[in-house]
Amino acid sequence: MNGIVFSDVDGTLLDSSHRIGSYTARAIAELRERGIPFVIVSARGPSGIYPIFRRYGFCAPIISYSGALVLDEEGRVLFHRGMPKDKAGEIIGYIEDERLDLSYCIYSYDQWIVKSRDDGRIRREEEIVEAEAEEGTLDSAAADEVSKILCICEPGEAESIEYRLRGRFPDVFIVRSSDRLVEIMAKGVSKAAAAALLCREYGLGMEDAIAFGDSYNDEELLRVAGKGFLMGNAPEDLKARISLHADDNDHEGIYRALHSLGLA
Repeated sequence: MNGIVFSDVDGTLLDSSHRIGSYTARAIAELRERGIPFVIVSARGPSGIYPIFRRYGFCAPIISYSGALVLDEEGRVLFHRGMPKDKAGEIIGYIEDERLDLSYCIYSYDQWIVKSRDDGRIRREEEIVEAEAEEGTLDSAAADEVSKILCICEPGEAESIEYRLRGRFPDVFIVRSSDRLVEIMAKGVSKAAAAALLCREYGLGMEDAIAFGDSYNDEELLRVAGKGFLMGNAPEDLKARISLHADDNDHEGIYRALHSLGLA
């Protein structure tokens, strides 16, 4: 083993049609043949990642909920850090009391709970991740902790909602993952921390890691990886802060970067 590859999903591994390009799919297979682990690192929950494995005929370790839940290749839990239900209830109460223009999702391990599946924003998310939410409330979560709260905002509104939530809840980790999505997790959760944990599982250091991402919740991971590639479709302000760039997700950016490194 001479390294490990971490890849974000939406806007990175998947193109604008939510599919993996043929060259990138082949590159993933080549990594596995070389004994180089390929790891999914996503804000999605496991149920939104398994359809990718089924479609393309591979499986991999998963860092989900931006680092709150880590599963090995067989689906065993290696790590979980959630927020207490009472803290999640405070956040949800604030969202509802302030009538913020968003739809929220509650994730607890592999449960995905929403107020109504008739909400257009929820329907769109279900189509993207190819999974179905369940209607319910915070009390519907079977576990004692909430892995993540996802706020699905109107396009362009995520930044202002992130700002308001951060001001009100400094004791949790809040980050945008797109111009529509704001993620809320327990303090200390990050893709970078979860990637470091998996590196230790493989007897590697972060200096051995290659990472790909396209948004703000990928920034720390791209900084600490030995080679952290920002996709060409990333926001311009991120491009000014991350030195290594890959082509965009519609032009096989992952494949082209791995090819330049002699790994595809």
